[in-house]
Amino acid sequence: MAAHCQVTGAGPGTGYKVSHSNRRTKRRFNPNIQKKSYFVPSLGRKVTLNVSARGIKVIDARGIDSVISELIAKGVKL
Repeated sequence: MAAHCQVTGAGPGTGYKVSHSNRRTKRRFNPNIQKKSYFVPSLGRKVTLNVSARGIKVIDARGIDSVISELIAKGVKL
């Protein structure tokens, strides 16, 4: 599963792991991706999304119907 949120588009970031002796090695910061299923009344069925924790908050604030309509407008297959 790719570490990308379908709602916010958040992907992995890069940076350095810094040791106590201040040595730097490259590392990857993955977003907190969860697989969640929502019932969408406008479609009349359940939809499973890969969303980050922030994406879940966006769905709670704006509603699943508006988020799904934006995803369909972008051309995301559900």
